[in-house]
Amino acid sequence: MRTASLSEGRRGPAQIWNSAPQLAQIPVISLSSLIPPGARVVVIAPHPGDEVLICGGLLQMLSTRQHPLKLISVTDGSASHPGSRVWSAGRLSVIRPQESAEALRRLGMPLHSLKWIRGGFCDNALANHGQRISQFIARYLTPGDVVFTTWRHDGNDDHEAVGRASAEACNRVGAQLYELPMWAWHWPAREGSVMPWQRARKLCLDTWSVAHKLHALHAYASQLTGDPAIGLAPMLAQVLLERMREPYEIVFIQAQAAKRTGPPHV
Repeated sequence: MRTASLSEGRRGPAQIWNSAPQLAQIPVISLSSLIPPGARVVVIAPHPGDEVLICGGLLQMLSTRQHPLKLISVTDGSASHPGSRVWSAGRLSVIRPQESAEALRRLGMPLHSLKWIRGGFCDNALANHGQRISQFIARYLTPGDVVFTTWRHDGNDDHEAVGRASAEACNRVGAQLYELPMWAWHWPAREGSVMPWQRARKLCLDTWSVAHKLHALHAYASQLTGDPAIGLAPMLAQVLLERMREPYEIVFIQAQAAKRTGPPHV
């Protein structure tokens, strides 16, 4: 699959996907079906902030449940503003984790008990370190963990690398893997055929969860601000923020589980 650039993704109108007939056919899945009672949840984010972008609604729902939670940030997100003096790599490596902490607080997550692992891998260069990342992730997983991460075909090199590495780590350890798309929603319409609709499930969000998710997203000041001096647009473009208003999050279950439950009903 061709890797879509982020600049191209910004131009993709949200209505292309919002009106896709396949979305209406995706079966709904409950939180209890995704996560067995007592299971530990592990969210693996390529960059600080991805945890809210891919599953902020899920995290808000978990804030009132009794599931242990671990967050793994593979990088510190320091390469989001290349060439910027305002948002230098050094500044971003400090600010972006702080923004994530504030966003998680807005979602109601218990920061005092959250286990947060920072990988320190080089941002925007994960594709070259898949084996190391997989081994790193596997060290923090145990059998029976329920893992949420970026889809391995999301259209962003770092997202795809983390998706692949997470899949390998889950297979090795015996953890349950769920993948979530983010940049894939902003591909041109011609790319739609590669979406694994049969594996898609819809986690419905109530108005409260959506509102908290949007409030959390606005904690990422660095990603909402570009650098006009060098013509750098905000990383969180308006089209992406619009997508975050949808009252659901799409989760890709694994192929074997999809075969057991069958295709979506038309």
